[in-house]
Amino acid sequence: MGHEVRGDRGGRIGGTIGGRLAEAGREVVLVARGAHLAALQESGLRLDDPERSRTLRLPAVGDVGDVGWRADDIALLCTKTQDTEALLDALHAAAPDVPVVCAQNGVANERFAAARFAEVQAMCVMLPAEHLTPGRVVAYSAPVPGGLDVGRYPHGVDELSGQIAADLTAAGFSALADPAVMRAKYRKLLLNLANAAEAACGPASPRLAELTAAAREEGERCLAAAGIAVLSVEQERARRDGLITERPVAGESRGGGSTWQSLRRATGSVEAAHLNGEIIELGRRHGVPTPVNSLLLATVIRMAEGAEQPGSRDAGQLLASTGRSI
Repeated sequence: MGHEVRGDRGGRIGGTIGGRLAEAGREVVLVARGAHLAALQESGLRLDDPERSRTLRLPAVGDVGDVGWRADDIALLCTKTQDTEALLDALHAAAPDVPVVCAQNGVANERFAAARFAEVQAMCVMLPAEHLTPGRVVAYSAPVPGGLDVGRYPHGVDELSGQIAADLTAAGFSALADPAVMRAKYRKLLLNLANAAEAACGPASPRLAELTAAAREEGERCLAAAGIAVLSVEQERARRDGLITERPVAGESRGGGSTWQSLRRATGSVEAAHLNGEIIELGRRHGVPTPVNSLLLATVIRMAEGAEQPGSRDAGQLLASTGRSI
């Protein structure tokens, strides 16, 4: 694999993947911004996991135009979806023929990439990690840090899919070349509908499980109405069980998922418009009501815009406002 390129505000996925690829002898260039970029350039990437802590001195730049692209490079996108199109436009100007790998939540990124690039690979990411401090990424699963299955978009696998999977396997991940990877990504989308609820109410909030179940039920109905093929619950569990083993790092457990972390860092935006919003749009097209996802989306957008910290809302009250009994 050539350069590994990241345009990621948070850095939790790009930092974990990029750091481990570098440790496995692959050449990596990180693309970051702000305080995180400054920390990477000044002190290196501190990558912590349950088994060890290390600091990696990796090339880091602030723009994809500064990478110095070569013919055998790939671009691995780990940014939140709300930042994807601007990044893809800049990438296309710098390296219009580069293969693009979407290691991101949701299912919109591949559509955005395919509108600009001929070679797009989809990646289903199962990787519990956290980035709250500039220059530091914490990965909570060990001994395997996560699962990273990859395949061509919209379907199939090719030599590049196999090479990416092989490089990720060498870096310690569980990685498969999966010709139906988008089915897995749609199942992951349903799981990620919980991100907004967790961020709004906090992981330990009473009735959070009921709120997330209601959001996923709407999602299942919308995908069924749209005729979209989805990996079954049983298949997803078979792939995940025994693979992800979350353990504390330096005595601390992971605080929350990607949306929780965005609110915690007060970034001003969340990716829910491309998670819950994807379901809302399918519901609109196919006549399926989505009151729970609509409320969750509106709630976390307001929280992000107001720099409200995660966990300030009550799951029971949110359920009641959608007409469900409290």
